[in-house]
Amino acid sequence: MKQVLLIVAAVLAVTACASVPAPAPAPGPEARPYQESDTASAEVDAALARARQSGKRVLLVMGANWCSDSRVLAGWLATDRFVDLIERQYELVYVDIGMPGPDRPNVGVARRFGVPELPGSPNVLVLTHDGALVNPTTATTWRNAGSRTADAIYDELATLADLPASPGNTD
Repeated sequence: MKQVLLIVAAVLAVTACASVPAPAPAPGPEARPYQESDTASAEVDAALARARQSGKRVLLVMGANWCSDSRVLAGWLATDRFVDLIERQYELVYVDIGMPGPDRPNVGVARRFGVPELPGSPNVLVLTHDGALVNPTTATTWRNAGSRTADAIYDELATLADLPASPGNTD
């Protein structure tokens, strides 16, 4: 009987250890660069013009200051490591998408590049200097940016800097 109790206790101990959730990633830095603007489309045009001159891509980050994932992503982009990548590869522009709802501002900016709707926040569109969308399948998948590691975000942006543009997605 003692052996059975010891076996049951050992199984329960192992099971309890296996069911402990993994620790959440450390929260990233935060920034609040998303400002309401009536000139968002013109700001994107200016970034595209700079990209044509520099040979870089446009990193169009569409988010909102009320969104923690948007703030964390912007915070990572403001760190030295990301600033270096962005200065070498991208022209960065932030566009505020406001609160969810039918009157969400600046959705037309995303539509212009082949993204019909913004299901959440943030959204990251990588554009060639002529407005071709490089990441149509991942542009709206950044809603979990706050739980991504800095390395994962960096690696994805570094890959997108060199990835060929998708055919048919031009300005």
